[in-house]
Amino acid sequence: MPSPRSGRIGWCLLACFAVAAAAAAGPSSTLDRIKAEGAIHLGFRSGAAPFSFKERNGLVRGYSVELCTRVAAAIQKQLGLFKLAVDWTPLDAGDRLDAVASGNVDIECGTTTIALSRMETVDFSIPIFVDGGSVLTKLDAKITRLADLNGKRVAVIPGTTTESALKRELAIVGAKTELVPVNDGLAGVSLLTAGKVDGYAGDRIVLISLRAGSRDPSSLALLGSDFSYEPYALVVRRDDPDFRLAVNRALVGLYRSGEIDTIFERWLGALGAPGPLLHSMFYLSTLPE
Repeated sequence: MPSPRSGRIGWCLLACFAVAAAAAAGPSSTLDRIKAEGAIHLGFRSGAAPFSFKERNGLVRGYSVELCTRVAAAIQKQLGLFKLAVDWTPLDAGDRLDAVASGNVDIECGTTTIALSRMETVDFSIPIFVDGGSVLTKLDAKITRLADLNGKRVAVIPGTTTESALKRELAIVGAKTELVPVNDGLAGVSLLTAGKVDGYAGDRIVLISLRAGSRDPSSLALLGSDFSYEPYALVVRRDDPDFRLAVNRALVGLYRSGEIDTIFERWLGALGAPGPLLHSMFYLSTLPE
């Protein structure tokens, strides 16, 4: 039978190992790590203008990107940092959630829809935008509703909420449509204008932006109604409520102060005034302190 003294030695050794392991693991929260590094790691969806994109000069810009930089500034102030470096990582639809879940980026700033299934691996801020899914087609094709896509080919980014909602709604209206996978919106519109597909499905505001940037915007049209509800949010880690609170506090501050109006006008104003649904989202997200 071991002596009491040997038992105490054993417990001391275990305690020492635990302390050493904790020290080796480093800061335990995102905020602690940001303070220790003096840097915040942000991810952006390239080619998702006007929400997130990279200009030729290398600058990352857009509506969601500006919201993230405002959040970063608020966190810098909260942590009392004289300087905070912002590190940008380009992401796509396939790796954006894994990048956050693995800790490679602290926030994903793009056009990611809040979804219950996604909450199994990541978490979300309060909503930053509300949109709906639609399909961009050629005007002379006279495709005005989902049922008109029967026997047609439609490009869509796989693994997105747009794809799953489109499949569901096409089944409801009985349209047998071939879905063609593409990496991004530019690829989808390229196939559409080349006549290789009959439509490109995506979020309406993104489709409007893609149409405006095409060679002949007047030759393209959108479906008259949306087939899905797409509430966008910033993506954060699932296991760090303190960091999520800091992100939400910064966003609520923008909504409460009215600064969100200037940000909206800068990036989305040219595409049309915010509708009643978006107005309601900003109002309902202005949570009391």
